[in-house]
Amino acid sequence: MPPPRADCTQLPRGPAAPLPRLRAVLVLTGIFMVVEAVGGWLSGSLALLADAGHMLADVGALALSLLTAWIAQRPADNYKTYGYLRWEILAALVNGAALFGIAGWVVMEAIQRIEQPQPIQSGLFLAVAAAGLVVNLISLSLLHGSHGGSLNARGAYLHVMGDALGSVGALAAAGIIATTGWTLADPLASILLSLLILVGAWRLMRESADILLESVPRHVSLPEVQRRMLGVGGVSAVHDLHVWTVTSGMVAMSGHAVVPDLEAHPGVLDGIRGEMLRLGIGHVTIQLEVEDGCEEAGAMAHRPNAGHAHLGHSHPH
Repeated sequence: MPPPRADCTQLPRGPAAPLPRLRAVLVLTGIFMVVEAVGGWLSGSLALLADAGHMLADVGALALSLLTAWIAQRPADNYKTYGYLRWEILAALVNGAALFGIAGWVVMEAIQRIEQPQPIQSGLFLAVAAAGLVVNLISLSLLHGSHGGSLNARGAYLHVMGDALGSVGALAAAGIIATTGWTLADPLASILLSLLILVGAWRLMRESADILLESVPRHVSLPEVQRRMLGVGGVSAVHDLHVWTVTSGMVAMSGHAVVPDLEAHPGVLDGIRGEMLRLGIGHVTIQLEVEDGCEEAGAMAHRPNAGHAHLGHSHPH
């Protein structure tokens, strides 16, 4: 009796994110984002407001991770064959655009404060900045044990690490103002924090745009995909290759392989599947042809020997 086949209607995803820890970090980050915003407003510190803007971006990223985990549980249907996974990418694109706006406002406000320095309550500034660093270190400790496995957890860990660096910068500015009275440290620190926001925003928008444009993922080489397919015994030619990302952690591929020997087809399918899995491509669709479809496209459409075979992903046991 042949072993049961994997359910090919379920799309392959990366390992699940640690949802309880992500929720805890989201709550901590969200609460302290409000504390920093209020503290920055009361103390007159632009650096605290900039760091609150950075934390706002991370609240969005953490909420997006949780939302993605929930959306991934919704099954695909006859109208949305990939389910609702692309909502993650659309939300990330909007999030990145909003970050550009926040960073731009911070830079303009910082320039005005350099020209016209504002009084700052250094004691409140220092206390809020120190508390922010403590909160970020707690969040890092919550995610540290799992950031190496899950894509969502890894992204959240990097966001929180950026928050911690922002808190260090705000704390340094507060210390300088408290000890020397040099208030220009505040707008200068806020400009550095806005640059940190811009780096994250640009990366987020670039990755989102690449996915929406169905570009080849940066960690995948299309020539390497072709080389590995040609290395499978029985394959004489490869054409019409496409590799794209459906959503973060889910890479798909389709292509045509010329396999003149009909008896070799089952082995070729297994071989291509194994090679693609080694490249991190889990959703593979291959059309096998006995002649080069580029030259015989019209004839092959009517040949019974030319078929379309879908390769399901392998589930870990």
